[in-house]
Amino acid sequence: MFDIFNDLLTVFDSTLRLSTPLLLACLAGLFSERAGIFDIGLEGKMLAAAFFSAAVAYASGSVWLGLLAGIAASLVLSILHGLASITFRGNQLISGVAINFLAAGMTVLVAQSWFKQGGRTPSLIGGARFESVDLPFLEPLAGIPVFGPIYGELVSGHSILVYLALACVPLTWWVLYRTRFGLRLRAVGEAPEAVDTAGISVVALRYWAVIICGVLCGIAGAYMATALQAGFVKDMSAGRGYIALAALIFAKWRPWYALYSCLLFGFLQALALRPDMIERYFGFKVQVQLLDALPYILTVIILAGFVGKAIPPRAGGEPYVKER
Repeated sequence: MFDIFNDLLTVFDSTLRLSTPLLLACLAGLFSERAGIFDIGLEGKMLAAAFFSAAVAYASGSVWLGLLAGIAASLVLSILHGLASITFRGNQLISGVAINFLAAGMTVLVAQSWFKQGGRTPSLIGGARFESVDLPFLEPLAGIPVFGPIYGELVSGHSILVYLALACVPLTWWVLYRTRFGLRLRAVGEAPEAVDTAGISVVALRYWAVIICGVLCGIAGAYMATALQAGFVKDMSAGRGYIALAALIFAKWRPWYALYSCLLFGFLQALALRPDMIERYFGFKVQVQLLDALPYILTVIILAGFVGKAIPPRAGGEPYVKER
């Protein structure tokens, strides 16, 4: 029984770590799509943020400068997406796909030019990485049965960005449902003409949405390169942007449901790291490749089965043309 408890703690601990970039990207897409701007480019923004955060953190020795660089890189791509889809009223899906292609090629090319290590950055050490944070009262609570190990191994000991991502869930709910800005943001995704009639700028609100999206994607990418791993490697986002979009659809564009969806995807990824557990406790062996593919299989199932049932914002994906 004690072994099962420890194994579950290990899996749930990994679930939190692996869910963090998904959750940040999912909330980023939530802000953008609630304002009527579909963003397929979450993957590319995370990838660009991961590279520039790792590169700047390595060059400066400061993980905080790396984080700012990652956010800045993601913001540049977000503003490009805003220019294409809001100002010039282009196709939002094509713009997002173009950002993904741009980031995938640019990061490897620049990494090879700067560091000559096959499209990756040198390993980050010391102050160039986010270290785990020990929460208060760790030692006094350690001896308490059940609660002590849960608090010490599952609740405490994560990067500060993990706690930031979790805090963003109630903050997002509060902003969207308890503030005037959130009300207007949701309205501009449903009926932009009504917002415009009230004398509120649709363009400004949508730009604010893509800016918030860029900041959250920047944090997600920086987390991958400076906390989850110790540097940037080619295509390290590994489809997380698309998984975040699937989680967003599964969550029906709601913050708390987004948390649960991302934890589910994170759990599947964590399970793939411990294939021995299934064989030990259930008596049959599962191929590691199948476990690795489970999050992507679930993504396809959600997109195929839920995309028609989950109703997106009514004005989503459509450029707004001001009536004369």
